[in-house]
Amino acid sequence: MIVEIDIEMFADERDAGRPVVDVREPDEYSEAHVSGAVLIPLGQLADRLDELPAGDLLVICRSGARSMRACELLVGVGREGTNVAGGTLAWIESGRPVLSGPERG
Repeated sequence: MIVEIDIEMFADERDAGRPVVDVREPDEYSEAHVSGAVLIPLGQLADRLDELPAGDLLVICRSGARSMRACELLVGVGREGTNVAGGTLAWIESGRPVLSGPERG
């Protein structure tokens, strides 16, 4: 079973230091992303598992669909991933700041 959290809980968990993985495409990430999020596009995730931060990951995408698939993949290989419901769109709609450009910030 995949755990899914809302933006409020995501903000708390991220601020507490849980690692964030963004599974969107580079152009989407560059347009706007949550500070500290590591970009690993969903299509590359299976081949880049060794690049993932240790621990239970917070997984975000645009709206929550791709990140749910990423969490399913993570669970399948013995990792833990928590899906962020609403994704980056919900983060932006909540009025929280985003970064632009390819750097994680």
